[in-house]
Amino acid sequence: MNLAAVDLNLLVALDALLAEGSVSRAAVRMRLSQPAMSHILRRLRLLIGDPLLVRAGGTMELTPRALALKQPLAEALEQVRGLLEPSAFDPQTSDRRFEMMVPDHVFDILLPPLASRLAAAAPSVALDVRPWRGRAFMASPAAQGLDLIVACVGDDFAGFHRERLFSDTDVLAVRLGHPGRNALDELPGFLQARHVGVAGHGQTEDPVDTWLRDEGVRRTIAVTAPTYLQALHMVSRSDVVAVVPGRLAQALSGPLRLEILPTPLDPGTFDEFVFHPSRAHSDPASKWLRQQVRAVGRQLAETPPRLESAA
Repeated sequence: MNLAAVDLNLLVALDALLAEGSVSRAAVRMRLSQPAMSHILRRLRLLIGDPLLVRAGGTMELTPRALALKQPLAEALEQVRGLLEPSAFDPQTSDRRFEMMVPDHVFDILLPPLASRLAAAAPSVALDVRPWRGRAFMASPAAQGLDLIVACVGDDFAGFHRERLFSDTDVLAVRLGHPGRNALDELPGFLQARHVGVAGHGQTEDPVDTWLRDEGVRRTIAVTAPTYLQALHMVSRSDVVAVVPGRLAQALSGPLRLEILPTPLDPGTFDEFVFHPSRAHSDPASKWLRQQVRAVGRQLAETPPRLESAA
């Protein structure tokens, strides 16, 4: 193959197609229209001599050739970026687009202050934030392409550096004026109340129920929601209750008119960690972003979650 005839932008587009496994999502990532991305895919098919993405039922799947290209291409492009990017990072002039993965219960407390810091220090920098996809994702090549990941996971993962960000605790959220409010302070009332459980990506049940089972009790689950935010919206509009991270409940207690109560059993505390891939450890831009996230984490650590009600 004549490399002089290969447009580097085609390889960047191929990386997006392989990472997303979808023409439409790759188009969003590349900030192109879907027809333009489809045209690029046709060019890539001719260049490589392989269909790369094929339809299987209602979805698109990568061909074996595409799967074999995925990680080597990502690594090669990262090396090229390292050759071309300046050694210094100037947040005031940079238009870098960072990619993060953050669970929903952290998004509402981390991203607003982080966005404010970035707006002041780096007005042209942008963040692409994706939802947490579970522990198994940490072993995928796509995880290595992110600038950082926040997760309530204390494990070490190959190819990542880990540091503690802040701690939190679970609380009981109920709507203001809940008719059974006075019974929820005691264990029998807590267990008999109708709860919203939260089982996120890769989970079969709410971790709270695993903990309660270990304590020898079982609560009544009326609904299982995929995110804490959806659970809290249900709580605000009905008589169901939910055990949720305290910092998120505190942040939304006013807008959703919630009352925050302690759980009858002490749940203890848990830690949120920030991970970054080893390949980005010395990257000036990624180091700067981590500094901003650490600063927000320190602010959160100085203001532990407290029990309060909406006014």
